[in-house]
Amino acid sequence: MTQIHPVKPFLDVLSGHRQPVPPIWMMRQAGRYLPEYRELRAKAGGFLDLCFTPEYAAEVTLQPIRRFNFDAAIIFSDILVIPYALGRSVRFEAGEGPRLDPLDTPEKVKTLASEADFTRLEPVYEALRRVRGALDPKIALIGFCGAPWTVATYMVAGQGTPDQAPARMMAYRHPEAFARIIDVLVENSIRYLLGQLKAGADVLQIFDTWAGVLPPREFERWSIEPTRRIVEGVRKQVPDARIIGFPRGAGALLPAYVGATGVDAVSIDWTAEPSLIRERVQNRVAIQGNLDPLALIAGGAALDRAIDDVLANFAGGRLIFNLGHGIQPETPIAHVEQMIKRVRAYQG
Repeated sequence: MTQIHPVKPFLDVLSGHRQPVPPIWMMRQAGRYLPEYRELRAKAGGFLDLCFTPEYAAEVTLQPIRRFNFDAAIIFSDILVIPYALGRSVRFEAGEGPRLDPLDTPEKVKTLASEADFTRLEPVYEALRRVRGALDPKIALIGFCGAPWTVATYMVAGQGTPDQAPARMMAYRHPEAFARIIDVLVENSIRYLLGQLKAGADVLQIFDTWAGVLPPREFERWSIEPTRRIVEGVRKQVPDARIIGFPRGAGALLPAYVGATGVDAVSIDWTAEPSLIRERVQNRVAIQGNLDPLALIAGGAALDRAIDDVLANFAGGRLIFNLGHGIQPETPIAHVEQMIKRVRAYQG
């Protein structure tokens, strides 16, 4: 007897098929704008305790699906779990963001382990398995990692900085040492993503949040090339793996990123120029985005106009409706409901 698998609209777009109503989810959809998340976060204690307790991470992943019935769930975790698995000190301080022991000299880079201890990431895999078991078969499950460049910026500086100057400076002054950090992150990210696929992820996303601070030559070396290696490494083991790239702020460099990396889709931020995306990106891959998170906070007629702009610009091709970056904690839930209702009423 032939088993009929339900169509996941999100995966259908990634596989080359435009959907009349674009599938929808939000980056950071499991987060502080939800009261049920805040309640569980308080119960868990530290942020990493929330990430590494499978019962809690799975619950947080499912909360926005129950509330909004998005077309995709993204596993609740963090891009800095790879440095953690590499034995680096990683801690999250309230109101301050992540703190790591800086790898800011070539001598310190020599202390970086080559291989992560993947037993430390088993809770992420277990959370994926739990979510997969609980998720409606029509809803896709996304696994992810941080892109090597973005993760390296935190590892070098020991924290986020306004323009990630410490990592950029190290890449200029000590390119060999910096390349070692990148190489370690590439190899371990491949293994981490393969583990997520095995645990039940349908799709992978590579978040390069700080790609936009790089000039073109450095962007090719430190953003495009490591991402290409990750995509190639994952597909060597899983040839049909679906992968989304998000080089935030890449702008006019997006066509080169898409052409070189081999991603199935690219996430675009809210500043992306629509005609460039339609003519040189969306004609090759699916796109994901790109509502301004501040428009979602504003609500009302301004939100309706912003949603309509995204749909008018991109819904004629393969589109996954999303934000241009993560949802902000102060976003009213009613505005999320307004967005979903308007997108799902689209007649394309």
